[in-house]
Amino acid sequence: MEKKACFGVLYKVFPLGDRGLREVPPECLECPDRVSCLRWALKTREGLEMKAENLDRAEATGMIDRLRRWSRKKDLSRQMKEREKKK
Repeated sequence: MEKKACFGVLYKVFPLGDRGLREVPPECLECPDRVSCLRWALKTREGLEMKAENLDRAEATGMIDRLRRWSRKKDLSRQMKEREKKK
């Protein structure tokens, strides 16, 4: 089965809404590939960058939270570098 042109394209399947929040478009809710599509989109460079931005906005309430956030950001950075190497 062939995938749609929008499959895994973050700005199409999880765009920023009017209020600055990411929202799934209504037509995606009817799509049988919605789960795999969104998972794929979150693995792209744009998806990894979005995750890093979310970490920057998250409040760290203590040293453990700061270390977890730092570790997660390092992991996301590594994943982005690996994606670049594959291109």
